Amino acid sequence: MNKPVTAPSNLWDDPRFQRRLSKRYAAEKRFRLCGIAAIALALICLLVLLTAIVGNGTGALRQTYMAIDVYFDPARIDPKRTGDPEIIRQGDFGGVVKAAMRKAFPQVEGRRSKRRLYKLVSPGAAFQLGDMVREQPSLIGQTRTVWVPADDDVDMLMKGIMDRRLPENERRLNDKSIAWIDELVEAGRIEKRFNRAFFESGDSREPELAGIRGALTGSFYTLVVTLVLSFPVGVGAAIYLEELAPKNRLTDLIEVNINNLAAVPSIVFGLLGLAVFLNFFHLPRSAPVVGALVLTLMTLPTIIIAARAALKSVPPSIREAALSVGASPMQTVIQHVLPLAMPGVLTGTIIGMARALGETAPLLMIGMVAFVVDIPAHPLDKSTVLPVQVFLWADSPERAFEERTAAATLVLLVFLIVMNAAAVLLRQRFEKRW
Repeated sequence: MNKPVTAPSNLWDDPRFQRRLSKRYAAEKRFRLCGIAAIALALICLLVLLTAIVGNGTGALRQTYMAIDVYFDPARIDPKRTGDPEIIRQGDFGGVVKAAMRKAFPQVEGRRSKRRLYKLVSPGAAFQLGDMVREQPSLIGQTRTVWVPADDDVDMLMKGIMDRRLPENERRLNDKSIAWIDELVEAGRIEKRFNRAFFESGDSREPELAGIRGALTGSFYTLVVTLVLSFPVGVGAAIYLEELAPKNRLTDLIEVNINNLAAVPSIVFGLLGLAVFLNFFHLPRSAPVVGALVLTLMTLPTIIIAARAALKSVPPSIREAALSVGASPMQTVIQHVLPLAMPGVLTGTIIGMARALGETAPLLMIGMVAFVVDIPAHPLDKSTVLPVQVFLWADSPERAFEERTAAATLVLLVFLIVMNAAAVLLRQRFEKRW
């Protein structure tokens, strides 16, 4: 005999149903709490990372400077008073700086002590004085108080990073050097100023002289060439595959390979650039144009996929309306479909360029890891880029380079955030909802 079927309204009164329902609600609540905990943990880790980067990076924006009374000795700079810039360029400005330090501390005697005294001033002080004299030859024979950059060890001491309470053999400055620095502080001849050299100079072996201008210029040239090459090729390929190409095995194979290339590790593109652009075509090593060619190959799949998705999002009625009034398939795509898909295309392009800006591995393979001091004048000059500059500084043993590494990382993050924000704003401003 069959049991009577329980009415649906009586299910809520069944204790077994209530227990199963309670377990289901409890499982959903646990899953929701796990998701919230994962997001909170990710935000905490991100906050800690940003705090560490900002805390270390802001220190590089301040640099310790020292005031010295400089006598621009004609015997060292221009003995014959010719005023020739080439002769002045070869002047002994390092000796001028040393003479100023000896005048400031006349009590210091002994070769070793004087050598330690001279190390309080950055080697860049001699170049600074040379630039001053070349701009104003009338300074020769005069005495001026000049603020020059202090050595990186002095900078670390003034910022409190070097602990003066440590034993003398555990710090880079001995007790005599710290006493000289204290004398300069009491005399008001040491102060921290905004570090303009960080944004105006190229790379250097000395941390207090190192800057990111060369890397920023190299990144600019690299991204411009990458954009010029990848945008028209990527959009053209997307238009052909999505709107014009016949659907057959060949186009299916091309689509599969494009999707696969988007997931290929970036270092593979670096190996390809090394084998093709450098070893086969013999293009200049460590040049932005070569880096741009490698990054173009890497960003093309991203741009093509994004552009195809944008074209696919345009309603078929737009195409049908254009074709019905006599427009050709090409006119339909260029004049009607592409303008409506352009916000998505630009968004994908900016995201691809942002990825290219942060890449390091493929550029290391083509030699952009070289130590380049000069600012590149054009895309064929030897250069480095900002991510590679961060890599180089992170590998340096000097403590002061840690600040430069964090500051350069901060600048890179700002550019990436700006580019991604621009992509979001473009989509929100121009996106059409059908």
